[in-house]
Amino acid sequence: MKEIESYIENYFGIKGKNLSSIARLFNNTELQKNDYLLKINQYAKRIHFVKTGYLRVFAYNATGEKEITQWISNEGMFLTDLSSFMFNTPSRWNIQAISDCELYTISKEDYNSIGNYIDNWSELEKLFIAKCFVTIENRVFGQLSMTADEKVQHLLEINPKIFLQVPLQYIASMLGMTPETLSRVRRKLIS
Repeated sequence: MKEIESYIENYFGIKGKNLSSIARLFNNTELQKNDYLLKINQYAKRIHFVKTGYLRVFAYNATGEKEITQWISNEGMFLTDLSSFMFNTPSRWNIQAISDCELYTISKEDYNSIGNYIDNWSELEKLFIAKCFVTIENRVFGQLSMTADEKVQHLLEINPKIFLQVPLQYIASMLGMTPETLSRVRRKLIS
């Protein structure tokens, strides 16, 4: 539980007995490679913190013939279908383990009870949601403004291990390129 306590403390600035109380709301969960955490049309009833492993958030194109990877989550990240979790709507995404994973999981009920432990939780929660939104904004801007070379270079800088742990077709899909383009660009950047 030290990992989740450390992350909560660093991310939200929560300390002391409140930190321990909140950390106890999370349960340790294991997920095997290829298992689903969530499927399209299910309801997201939990938020997960990735202790170890990689998970892929994906859906299908309009014809259902092609998988589109929206995000690859790894150690130190929170993960859920936020729209489904917050608005109680069917999930638009599948979330599947790419590797064996260890997660810390909090139910929606326990998440909603955090305000009982932290007086300024509504303010902290706004900051948490805002950080999620900024991450999405930055990702969209990167997709629209960066060349293939720049996208791969950026990913190599912020998460070099991903190339050793995740199949290239998932990374390519997340970056909006073909696996062949990703391989070509990666070879060029590494050499």
